[in-house]
Amino acid sequence: MKAQVFRGVNQLSYEEVPIPEVAPDEVLVKVNVVGLCQSDIKKIRYPLYEPPRIFGHETAGTIAQVGVAVPHWQVGDRVVVLHHIPCMHCAYCLNENYSMCDVYKNITTTAGFAPSGGGFAEYVKVPGHIVRHGGLIPIPANVTFEQASFVEPTNCCLKAVKKAQIQPGQIVLVTGAGPIGLMFIMLVKYFGARAIATDLLPSRIEKALEVGAEAAFDARDAHLPDKIQALTGGMGVDTSLLAVPSEKAFFQALDCTRKGGKILFFAEFPDEVEIPINPNILYRREIDLMGSYSSSYRVQALATDIVFNRRIDVDALISDRYPLQELAAAVERAISPTPDTYKILIYPA
Repeated sequence: MKAQVFRGVNQLSYEEVPIPEVAPDEVLVKVNVVGLCQSDIKKIRYPLYEPPRIFGHETAGTIAQVGVAVPHWQVGDRVVVLHHIPCMHCAYCLNENYSMCDVYKNITTTAGFAPSGGGFAEYVKVPGHIVRHGGLIPIPANVTFEQASFVEPTNCCLKAVKKAQIQPGQIVLVTGAGPIGLMFIMLVKYFGARAIATDLLPSRIEKALEVGAEAAFDARDAHLPDKIQALTGGMGVDTSLLAVPSEKAFFQALDCTRKGGKILFFAEFPDEVEIPINPNILYRREIDLMGSYSSSYRVQALATDIVFNRRIDVDALISDRYPLQELAAAVERAISPTPDTYKILIYPA
């Protein structure tokens, strides 16, 4: 089969690799579409993992082979493939910190080499642990593979919204109106809160309004805190969601978040970034800082319902479609987006 093999920093090789062999408790899935995630881009562009590997994890496809010990699944079933499932019994899982679980981190889907997601290939193997514990989700007939590929990123954003305890009537600042920021805006609106967005690109500011933001501003606007104060009755926003890894965005959020409010880090910053802050700002204003990484098993059913029943419009997020052979070009497009670049989808066939 064909796959995009990570051979080193910024080195992707479109090459022939063996189709993974399936153990009795495993399943092989033919990949129909896989989303390009910012975490994929980070893994490709920075020396975080030893090559060779095959990345890609926002995967939807068709079951091509079922291990002899696997019940309930059949060849031809359309499925979303989840690349991580927690163990459910370690100290992290018992505290619902599922993404900290060693099993969650170390058992993943693979297309060969060190298991690393494997979606950037024609076929991906799903380990028995993931098969047994809900890591395959059947796709209804009225849902496209493209729509289904949004289940995993929706889960990640939904986890953050739940962690921040966003409530109906609250006002939420979303910094960055890329595909993740736009999804945040949709989810904030779905849960009855009001979103204000910022971005640097006029087209993304306009897109934020199209998908449900009540207001959207240029992030470079020196009067942004004053404008947000005016929109919030002088209070500031209840919660800020950082969907871009920007130090300036953090301090902007700090200026715009009300006393007793929350700031949630969703985008991953470069390791070398350090943000100096006077702790008395947090103490005196009672600002909660929190982080949200990856997905949560607890919200999986809700994430699936939101996508499959079109409670948010994931189709509106899709901007570019690339064949697997052109993954490197897709990564470059994501790094240097045009005014109309949002979510990029990759197709092995």
